[in-house]
Amino acid sequence: MMLAFVGTLNRPAPYFAAARGPGLGVFAFDPATGALRLLHETGGVENPSYLTPDPAGRTLYATSEVFGWHEGVATAWRIDPATGALRYINQQPTRGSITAYAGFDRTGRWLLVANYRMGEDGVRPAQAIVVYPLEADGGIGPAAASVGHQGNGPDAARQEGPHPHCVLASPDNRHLLVADLGIDRIMVYRFDAATGALAPAPRPSAALPPGSGPRHLAFHPQGRFLYAINELANTIAAFAWDAAEGGLAPVQTVPTLPPGWQGESHCSDLQFSPDGRFLYGANRGHDSIVAFAVDEASGRLVLAGHHPTLGRTPRQFTIDPSGRFLLIANQNGDAVVVLARDAANGTLSDTGERGAIGTPMCVKLRPDG
Repeated sequence: MMLAFVGTLNRPAPYFAAARGPGLGVFAFDPATGALRLLHETGGVENPSYLTPDPAGRTLYATSEVFGWHEGVATAWRIDPATGALRYINQQPTRGSITAYAGFDRTGRWLLVANYRMGEDGVRPAQAIVVYPLEADGGIGPAAASVGHQGNGPDAARQEGPHPHCVLASPDNRHLLVADLGIDRIMVYRFDAATGALAPAPRPSAALPPGSGPRHLAFHPQGRFLYAINELANTIAAFAWDAAEGGLAPVQTVPTLPPGWQGESHCSDLQFSPDGRFLYGANRGHDSIVAFAVDEASGRLVLAGHHPTLGRTPRQFTIDPSGRFLLIANQNGDAVVVLARDAANGTLSDTGERGAIGTPMCVKLRPDG
Protein backbone atom coordinates (compact mmCIF):
# COMPACT_ATOMS: atom_id res chain seq x y z
CA MET A 1 0.00 0.00 0.00
CA MET A 2 1.05 3.56 -0.74
CA LEU A 3 -0.47 6.72 0.67
CA ALA A 4 -2.08 9.26 -1.66
CA PHE A 5 -2.80 12.76 -0.33
CA VAL A 6 -5.49 14.93 -1.91
CA GLY A 7 -5.94 18.66 -1.36
CA THR A 8 -9.47 19.97 -1.90
CA LEU A 9 -11.40 23.22 -1.96
CA ASN A 10 -13.51 23.70 1.17
CA ARG A 11 -14.02 27.47 1.01
CA PRO A 12 -15.77 29.23 -1.92
CA ALA A 13 -13.85 31.57 -4.23
CA PRO A 14 -15.40 33.60 -7.07
CA TYR A 15 -13.06 32.14 -9.70
CA PHE A 16 -13.78 28.49 -8.78
CA ALA A 17 -17.00 26.71 -9.69
CA ALA A 18 -17.42 24.87 -6.39
CA ALA A 19 -15.89 24.10 -3.01
CA ARG A 20 -17.22 20.71 -1.87
CA GLY A 21 -14.12 19.23 -0.29
CA PRO A 22 -13.26 18.30 3.30
CA GLY A 23 -9.80 19.92 3.30
CA LEU A 24 -7.24 17.11 3.12
CA GLY A 25 -8.02 13.56 2.08
CA VAL A 26 -5.77 10.53 2.57
CA PHE A 27 -6.24 7.43 0.41
CA ALA A 28 -4.63 4.00 0.34
CA PHE A 29 -3.27 3.46 -3.19
CA ASP A 30 -2.62 -0.07 -4.44
CA PRO A 31 0.43 0.11 -6.75
CA ALA A 32 -0.48 -3.28 -8.24
CA THR A 33 -4.03 -2.44 -9.36
CA GLY A 34 -4.32 1.36 -9.11
CA ALA A 35 -7.19 1.09 -6.63
CA LEU A 36 -7.88 3.97 -4.21
CA ARG A 37 -9.53 3.60 -0.80
CA LEU A 38 -10.33 6.57 1.44
CA LEU A 39 -8.65 6.36 4.85
CA HIS A 40 -9.01 9.81 6.43
CA GLU A 41 -10.38 13.30 5.90
CA THR A 42 -8.75 16.18 7.78
CA GLY A 43 -10.15 19.67 8.32
CA GLY A 44 -8.63 22.65 10.06
CA VAL A 45 -7.04 23.89 6.84
CA GLU A 46 -8.45 26.32 4.28
CA ASN A 47 -8.40 25.49 0.55
CA PRO A 48 -5.22 23.36 0.48
CA SER A 49 -4.92 23.66 -3.31
CA TYR A 50 -1.33 22.42 -3.57
CA LEU A 51 0.44 19.72 -1.58
CA THR A 52 3.98 18.42 -1.37
CA PRO A 53 5.25 15.59 0.85
CA ASP A 54 8.87 15.90 1.94
CA PRO A 55 11.38 13.60 0.18
CA ALA A 56 11.56 11.27 3.21
CA GLY A 57 7.78 10.91 3.35
CA ARG A 58 7.53 12.05 6.97
CA THR A 59 5.77 15.41 6.52
CA LEU A 60 3.11 16.86 4.24
CA TYR A 61 3.04 20.56 3.36
CA ALA A 62 -0.05 22.39 2.10
CA THR A 63 -0.59 25.87 0.69
CA SER A 64 -3.87 27.69 1.37
CA GLU A 65 -5.37 29.50 -1.62
CA VAL A 66 -8.05 31.73 -0.09
CA PHE A 67 -9.66 34.59 -1.97
CA GLY A 68 -9.72 37.82 0.05
CA TRP A 69 -6.81 37.01 2.35
CA HIS A 70 -4.00 39.57 2.21
CA GLU A 71 -1.53 36.81 2.98
CA GLY A 72 -1.69 33.06 2.54
CA VAL A 73 -0.23 30.33 4.75
CA ALA A 74 1.84 27.20 4.32
CA THR A 75 1.02 24.40 6.77
CA ALA A 76 3.04 21.37 7.91
CA TRP A 77 1.46 18.01 8.89
CA ARG A 78 3.17 14.95 10.38
CA ILE A 79 2.32 11.74 8.45
CA ASP A 80 1.68 8.51 10.34
CA PRO A 81 3.29 6.00 7.93
CA ALA A 82 1.17 3.10 9.18
CA THR A 83 -2.27 4.69 9.11
CA GLY A 84 -1.86 7.79 6.94
CA ALA A 85 -3.30 10.00 9.68
CA LEU A 86 -2.15 13.62 9.64
CA ARG A 87 -1.13 15.59 12.72
CA TYR A 88 -0.82 19.37 12.54
CA ILE A 89 2.67 20.77 13.27
CA ASN A 90 2.61 24.49 12.42
CA GLN A 91 2.15 27.10 9.72
CA GLN A 92 3.85 30.24 8.40
CA PRO A 93 2.56 33.28 6.47
CA THR A 94 3.57 33.34 2.81
CA ARG A 95 4.25 37.07 2.27
CA GLY A 96 1.71 37.14 -0.58
CA SER A 97 -1.82 35.96 -1.36
CA ILE A 98 -3.42 33.21 -3.49
CA THR A 99 -0.54 30.93 -2.55
CA ALA A 100 -0.48 28.38 -5.36
CA TYR A 101 2.59 26.14 -5.17
CA ALA A 102 5.10 24.55 -2.81
CA GLY A 103 8.14 22.37 -3.42
CA PHE A 104 11.63 21.67 -2.10
CA ASP A 105 15.20 22.41 -2.94
CA ARG A 106 17.25 19.34 -3.90
CA THR A 107 18.47 18.77 -0.32
CA GLY A 108 14.94 18.70 1.11
CA ARG A 109 16.01 21.24 3.77
CA TRP A 110 14.18 24.22 2.27
CA LEU A 111 10.49 24.67 1.45
CA LEU A 112 9.88 26.84 -1.64
CA VAL A 113 6.53 28.64 -2.04
CA ALA A 114 5.04 30.69 -4.90
CA ASN A 115 2.33 33.33 -4.43
CA TYR A 116 0.10 33.75 -7.49
CA ARG A 117 -0.96 37.15 -6.24
CA MET A 118 1.85 39.09 -4.64
CA GLY A 119 -0.33 41.86 -3.20
CA GLU A 120 -1.28 45.42 -3.96
CA ASP A 121 1.43 47.82 -5.09
CA GLY A 122 3.21 49.40 -2.16
CA VAL A 123 1.57 47.08 0.37
CA ARG A 124 3.71 44.83 2.51
CA PRO A 125 4.03 41.91 2.01
CA ALA A 126 4.21 41.55 -1.78
CA GLN A 127 6.55 38.68 -2.51
CA ALA A 128 6.58 36.31 -5.48
CA ILE A 129 8.47 33.38 -3.93
CA VAL A 130 9.54 32.57 -0.38
CA VAL A 131 12.23 30.23 0.99
CA TYR A 132 11.65 28.61 4.41
CA PRO A 133 14.00 26.45 6.48
CA LEU A 134 12.52 23.18 7.72
CA GLU A 135 12.91 22.36 11.39
CA ALA A 136 13.90 19.04 12.94
CA ASP A 137 10.29 17.98 13.57
CA GLY A 138 9.23 18.95 10.04
CA GLY A 139 7.83 22.31 11.09
CA ILE A 140 8.26 25.37 8.89
CA GLY A 141 10.69 27.97 10.20
CA PRO A 142 10.40 31.73 9.62
CA ALA A 143 11.16 32.79 6.05
CA ALA A 144 14.85 33.03 5.19
CA ALA A 145 14.49 34.85 1.85
CA SER A 146 11.92 36.17 -0.60
CA VAL A 147 11.74 38.25 -3.78
CA GLY A 148 9.10 40.25 -5.66
CA HIS A 149 8.45 40.60 -9.40
CA GLN A 150 7.49 43.52 -11.62
CA GLY A 151 5.70 43.82 -14.95
CA ASN A 152 2.60 42.67 -16.82
CA GLY A 153 1.47 41.00 -20.03
CA PRO A 154 -0.95 41.63 -22.93
CA ASP A 155 -3.95 39.79 -21.42
CA ALA A 156 -5.60 42.53 -19.35
CA ALA A 157 -7.77 40.07 -17.44
CA ARG A 158 -5.05 37.58 -16.50
CA GLN A 159 -1.76 39.47 -16.86
CA GLU A 160 -2.40 42.84 -15.19
CA GLY A 161 0.63 42.15 -12.98
CA PRO A 162 3.01 39.38 -11.93
CA HIS A 163 1.47 35.97 -11.17
CA PRO A 164 4.13 33.46 -10.05
CA HIS A 165 2.75 29.93 -10.27
CA CYS A 166 5.68 27.57 -9.71
CA VAL A 167 9.19 27.59 -8.22
CA LEU A 168 11.63 24.80 -9.06
CA ALA A 169 15.20 24.06 -7.97
CA SER A 170 17.73 23.32 -10.71
CA PRO A 171 19.25 19.81 -10.82
CA ASP A 172 22.48 21.02 -9.16
CA ASN A 173 20.50 23.09 -6.60
CA ARG A 174 22.39 26.27 -7.49
CA HIS A 175 19.40 28.08 -9.00
CA LEU A 176 15.67 28.51 -8.47
CA LEU A 177 13.43 28.97 -11.51
CA VAL A 178 10.02 30.64 -11.30
CA ALA A 179 7.21 30.43 -13.86
CA ASP A 180 5.45 33.82 -13.79
CA LEU A 181 2.16 33.67 -15.70
CA GLY A 182 1.56 37.41 -15.48
CA ILE A 183 4.78 38.62 -17.09
CA ASP A 184 5.45 35.80 -19.59
CA ARG A 185 8.84 35.05 -18.08
CA ILE A 186 10.76 32.32 -16.35
CA MET A 187 12.76 34.10 -13.67
CA VAL A 188 16.09 32.60 -12.57
CA TYR A 189 17.76 33.18 -9.18
CA ARG A 190 21.03 32.11 -7.64
CA PHE A 191 20.27 29.98 -4.59
CA ASP A 192 22.53 29.45 -1.57
CA ALA A 193 21.57 26.09 -0.07
CA ALA A 194 23.51 26.89 3.12
CA THR A 195 21.55 30.06 4.00
CA GLY A 196 18.53 30.08 1.67
CA ALA A 197 19.64 33.42 0.17
CA LEU A 198 18.55 34.47 -3.32
CA ALA A 199 20.19 36.70 -5.91
CA PRO A 200 19.54 37.33 -9.63
CA ALA A 201 21.32 34.87 -11.91
CA PRO A 202 23.75 36.20 -14.53
CA ARG A 203 20.99 35.53 -17.06
CA PRO A 204 18.07 36.47 -14.80
CA SER A 205 15.10 35.51 -16.99
CA ALA A 206 13.87 33.93 -20.19
CA ALA A 207 10.98 35.47 -22.11
CA LEU A 208 8.12 33.54 -23.67
CA PRO A 209 5.89 34.85 -26.48
CA PRO A 210 3.47 37.52 -25.19
CA GLY A 211 0.31 36.03 -23.78
CA SER A 212 1.84 32.59 -23.12
CA GLY A 213 1.18 32.54 -19.37
CA PRO A 214 3.81 30.05 -18.10
CA ARG A 215 2.31 28.04 -15.22
CA HIS A 216 4.40 25.01 -14.24
CA LEU A 217 7.96 23.85 -14.90
CA ALA A 218 9.69 20.47 -15.11
CA PHE A 219 13.31 19.46 -15.70
CA HIS A 220 13.95 16.38 -17.76
CA PRO A 221 15.47 13.72 -15.45
CA GLN A 222 18.89 14.02 -17.15
CA GLY A 223 18.89 17.75 -16.33
CA ARG A 224 19.79 19.29 -19.70
CA PHE A 225 16.34 20.55 -20.67
CA LEU A 226 13.58 22.53 -18.93
CA TYR A 227 9.93 22.51 -19.99
CA ALA A 228 7.22 25.09 -19.26
CA ILE A 229 3.51 24.50 -19.72
CA ASN A 230 1.81 27.73 -20.77
CA GLU A 231 -1.71 28.11 -19.38
CA LEU A 232 -2.98 30.89 -21.65
CA ALA A 233 -1.41 29.82 -24.96
CA ASN A 234 -2.05 26.08 -24.48
CA THR A 235 1.53 25.19 -25.35
CA ILE A 236 4.61 23.53 -23.89
CA ALA A 237 7.95 25.26 -24.42
CA ALA A 238 11.27 23.41 -24.27
CA PHE A 239 14.53 25.12 -23.28
CA ALA A 240 18.15 24.03 -23.15
CA TRP A 241 19.53 24.67 -19.65
CA ASP A 242 22.90 26.33 -19.01
CA ALA A 243 23.72 25.27 -15.46
CA ALA A 244 26.74 27.55 -15.14
CA GLU A 245 24.90 30.84 -15.70
CA GLY A 246 21.29 29.81 -15.16
CA GLY A 247 20.55 30.47 -18.81
CA LEU A 248 17.65 29.16 -20.90
CA ALA A 249 17.81 28.84 -24.70
CA PRO A 250 14.56 28.10 -26.62
CA VAL A 251 14.41 24.72 -28.33
CA GLN A 252 10.80 24.18 -29.37
CA THR A 253 7.18 25.12 -28.62
CA VAL A 254 4.35 22.64 -29.24
CA PRO A 255 0.54 22.90 -28.86
CA THR A 256 -1.18 20.85 -26.17
CA LEU A 257 -4.57 20.72 -27.95
CA PRO A 258 -5.49 18.61 -30.99
CA PRO A 259 -5.38 20.37 -34.38
CA GLY A 260 -8.64 22.07 -35.22
CA TRP A 261 -10.21 21.75 -31.77
CA GLN A 262 -12.42 24.73 -30.95
CA GLY A 263 -13.32 25.79 -27.42
CA GLU A 264 -11.97 27.36 -24.27
CA SER A 265 -9.17 25.49 -22.54
CA HIS A 266 -6.27 26.33 -20.24
CA CYS A 267 -3.27 24.17 -19.41
CA SER A 268 -2.41 23.23 -15.85
CA ASP A 269 0.22 20.64 -14.84
CA LEU A 270 3.04 18.74 -16.57
CA GLN A 271 4.99 15.65 -15.45
CA PHE A 272 7.66 13.33 -16.82
CA SER A 273 7.42 9.57 -16.78
CA PRO A 274 10.03 8.17 -14.35
CA ASP A 275 12.26 7.02 -17.23
CA GLY A 276 12.11 10.45 -18.91
CA ARG A 277 10.89 9.04 -22.23
CA PHE A 278 7.49 10.79 -22.12
CA LEU A 279 6.18 14.17 -20.98
CA TYR A 280 2.51 14.65 -20.07
CA GLY A 281 0.44 17.84 -19.79
CA ALA A 282 -3.11 18.57 -18.63
CA ASN A 283 -5.74 20.56 -20.54
CA ARG A 284 -8.64 22.08 -18.57
CA GLY A 285 -11.61 22.63 -20.88
CA HIS A 286 -10.56 20.05 -23.43
CA ASP A 287 -10.26 17.90 -20.28
CA SER A 288 -7.45 15.72 -21.54
CA ILE A 289 -3.93 14.56 -20.85
CA VAL A 290 -1.58 15.12 -23.77
CA ALA A 291 1.46 12.83 -24.14
CA PHE A 292 4.71 13.61 -25.92
CA ALA A 293 7.69 11.39 -26.65
CA VAL A 294 10.96 13.10 -25.69
CA ASP A 295 14.13 13.07 -27.77
CA GLU A 296 16.74 13.02 -25.00
CA ALA A 297 19.51 14.24 -27.31
CA SER A 298 17.74 17.35 -28.65
CA GLY A 299 15.02 17.91 -26.05
CA ARG A 300 12.37 18.06 -28.78
CA LEU A 301 8.87 16.66 -28.31
CA VAL A 302 6.80 14.46 -30.63
CA LEU A 303 3.06 14.07 -30.03
CA ALA A 304 2.10 10.62 -28.76
CA GLY A 305 -1.62 11.28 -28.27
CA HIS A 306 -4.42 12.64 -26.09
CA HIS A 307 -6.54 10.83 -23.52
CA PRO A 308 -9.69 12.17 -21.80
CA THR A 309 -9.36 12.78 -18.07
CA LEU A 310 -12.79 11.17 -17.49
CA GLY A 311 -13.77 14.11 -15.33
CA ARG A 312 -13.92 17.88 -15.56
CA THR A 313 -11.05 20.34 -15.06
CA PRO A 314 -7.82 18.38 -14.48
CA ARG A 315 -5.97 20.79 -12.22
CA GLN A 316 -3.04 18.54 -11.31
CA PHE A 317 -1.87 14.96 -11.77
CA THR A 318 0.90 12.66 -10.62
CA ILE A 319 2.61 9.53 -11.94
CA ASP A 320 3.40 6.71 -9.53
CA PRO A 321 7.08 5.70 -9.06
CA SER A 322 6.69 2.55 -11.18
CA GLY A 323 5.33 4.62 -14.06
CA ARG A 324 2.35 2.26 -14.42
CA PHE A 325 -0.37 4.69 -13.29
CA LEU A 326 -1.31 8.35 -13.70
CA LEU A 327 -3.60 9.86 -11.02
CA ILE A 328 -5.62 12.95 -11.98
CA ALA A 329 -7.24 15.48 -9.62
CA ASN A 330 -10.34 16.45 -11.64
CA GLN A 331 -11.34 19.61 -9.82
CA ASN A 332 -14.94 19.75 -11.03
CA GLY A 333 -15.36 15.99 -11.31
CA ASP A 334 -15.29 15.30 -7.55
CA ALA A 335 -12.91 12.36 -8.00
CA VAL A 336 -9.33 11.34 -8.50
CA VAL A 337 -9.22 9.27 -11.71
CA VAL A 338 -6.59 6.56 -12.19
CA LEU A 339 -5.31 5.86 -15.71
CA ALA A 340 -2.96 3.04 -16.71
CA ARG A 341 0.16 3.99 -18.65
CA ASP A 342 1.86 1.95 -21.36
CA ALA A 343 5.59 2.36 -20.73
CA ALA A 344 6.49 1.41 -24.31
CA ASN A 345 4.44 3.96 -26.22
CA GLY A 346 3.29 6.39 -23.50
CA THR A 347 -0.42 5.90 -24.17
CA LEU A 348 -3.04 5.97 -21.39
CA SER A 349 -6.13 3.87 -20.70
CA ASP A 350 -8.87 3.79 -18.09
CA THR A 351 -8.43 1.46 -15.12
CA GLY A 352 -11.97 2.09 -13.88
CA GLU A 353 -10.50 3.08 -10.51
CA ARG A 354 -11.77 6.27 -8.86
CA GLY A 355 -11.21 8.01 -5.54
CA ALA A 356 -14.36 9.98 -4.78
CA ILE A 357 -13.76 13.29 -2.97
CA GLY A 358 -15.19 16.80 -3.31
CA THR A 359 -13.36 19.34 -5.51
CA PRO A 360 -9.89 17.73 -5.64
CA MET A 361 -7.14 20.19 -6.57
CA CYS A 362 -3.95 18.18 -6.09
CA VAL A 363 -2.96 14.53 -5.59
CA LYS A 364 0.49 13.47 -4.37
CA LEU A 365 1.92 10.09 -3.38
CA ARG A 366 4.04 9.57 -0.26
CA PRO A 367 7.58 9.20 -1.68
CA ASP A 368 8.74 6.10 0.17
CA GLY A 369 5.36 4.38 0.05
